[in-house]
Amino acid sequence: RAQPGRGGPWGGEAVKKRPRSASSCGSRAVAAMAPRWEAALLLLLLVLPPASAGLSAYFGTKSRYEEVNPHLVRDPLSLGPGAGGSLPASCAPLQLRAVLRHGTRYPTAGQESLDGRLAPQGRRDMEQLARRMAARFPALFAARRRLALASSSKHRCLQSGAAFRRGLGPTLDFGGDEVEVEVNDSLMRFFDHCAKFVALVEENDAAMCQVNAFKQGPEMKKVLEKVASALCLPVEELNADLVQVAFLTCSYELAIKNVTSPWCSLFSEEDAKVLEYLNDLKQYWKRGYGYDINSRSSCILFQDIFQHLDKAVEESKSSKPISSPLIVQVGHAETLQPLLALMGYFKDDEPLMANNYARQAQRKFRSGRIVPYAANLVFVLYHCDDVNASQEEYQVQLLLNEKLMAFHHSNETISTYADLKDYYKDILENCHFKEECELPKVNITAVDEL
Repeated sequence: RAQPGRGGPWGGEAVKKRPRSASSCGSRAVAAMAPRWEAALLLLLLVLPPASAGLSAYFGTKSRYEEVNPHLVRDPLSLGPGAGGSLPASCAPLQLRAVLRHGTRYPTAGQESLDGRLAPQGRRDMEQLARRMAARFPALFAARRRLALASSSKHRCLQSGAAFRRGLGPTLDFGGDEVEVEVNDSLMRFFDHCAKFVALVEENDAAMCQVNAFKQGPEMKKVLEKVASALCLPVEELNADLVQVAFLTCSYELAIKNVTSPWCSLFSEEDAKVLEYLNDLKQYWKRGYGYDINSRSSCILFQDIFQHLDKAVEESKSSKPISSPLIVQVGHAETLQPLLALMGYFKDDEPLMANNYARQAQRKFRSGRIVPYAANLVFVLYHCDDVNASQEEYQVQLLLNEKLMAFHHSNETISTYADLKDYYKDILENCHFKEECELPKVNITAVDEL
C-alpha cells in the first residue's frame, strides 16, 4: 500500500499545498515517519474491525455515481424510478444538450504513471450512461442523427467522450461518419481562462481561509486525535492534510477497484462527515457560492447552451431539420459546480463556514450528491402540439444525474422555453465573460475585490 503523504499513487491533491497554519509535517518529516505509518497500519489490520459500509456516502467529489443512483448497483442500465417524466404525449424532443463530468479516474499525483487518467470503471461509467440516455430519449439517439461530442483537453475527459460514443454501439452510425471528439477548453475549462478567478481564488491562499480555519477547528482536532490513537502515533505527527489523504485512499480504492481499503478502518461515519465537510468547504469557496466570480465565470458555457437551444427553436419554426439534435460535452466537477451555482441550485440560506459545521448537517450543498464521478446536467428541448398558447409550443426539462430538477421560477419539472429564458434574462444578456474575468486595474487587495 502507498502511505499517505509520500506522493504515491493515492497522494491526490490534499498534500500539494500546506496551509500556513497547519502542523509542521513537511515532506521530509512525512518521509521519515513513513515506516511508522506502515507499522501502524499492520497493527490496525490486526486489531480493528472492517470499515463501516456507511463511509461511501461522504466521499464528496470522489464519490461513485452509484451513490446518487443506488438502483444502478443492481442493474447498471436501469432508468430508475419515475423515468417516464411528466410530459404530455404531444411533446417530441428536439434537442438534448448534456454537460458531463468525466468518469471515475485515477488520482492526480505527480509521480503516478496513470496521473488523473480514466480508470476502467470510468469507461464503464460513460458507456452505461450513454446506453441509459439512448434508452430514455430513443427518438434523439436514433440512427443517422448527428452527435456533436466535445471535451476538455484532459485525457480523462477525451477518454470519457470516446467511451460515451462506444456505449451507443455500432448501430448508431450518426450519418455514417465516425464521431470526432472536439477539444474545447474555452467552454469545458472556462475557469482556466478567467484571469480574475485564477488570481483571486485559484492561486490566492487567503480565499481559502474558511477551509484552513476548519482544518484547525475542534471537529478536525477530534478526528486527528482519534486517528493518531488508532495508529499509536503522537498527534503532533499528523495534520488535516495527511488524514485527508488516508480518507482519499479509502475513497479511491472503493471507486476504482470496488474494494475496501485498510485505511477505511481508521474512520467512523462521524469522522467521514467531518472530512466530507472539509471537502465541501473547499468546493463551496473555490467553485460554488463562496465568491461571485466562481459562478460568473461559467456564463460563457451557460450562454452557449441557450444559443444552441435558440437555434433549434428557430430551425423548428422554419420547418428545417435540427442541425444539432445531440450535443454532449465532457468536462470536470469544476465545470459543473459553478454552472449549477450560476443557475441558483443547492444554495443554502447560510454560507458554509469553518464555525457552522453542526448547523450545516442538513445542507443542500453536498458535492458528492451534486458532482460525483460521471455527473451529468442535461437540458432537453421539446416541441409540443395541441397547446393553448404559442409560447407553450417549446418546453424544456432539466435533469441532474438522470433525475428531473424543478425549475426555480415555477417549482415544476417542465417549463416553457420562453419562461426559462425570461427567468435567466439577466445572465443571458448581462453576464459577459471578458468583463467578468478581467482583473481590476486599480491597486486593490484580493480580499477587498472578492
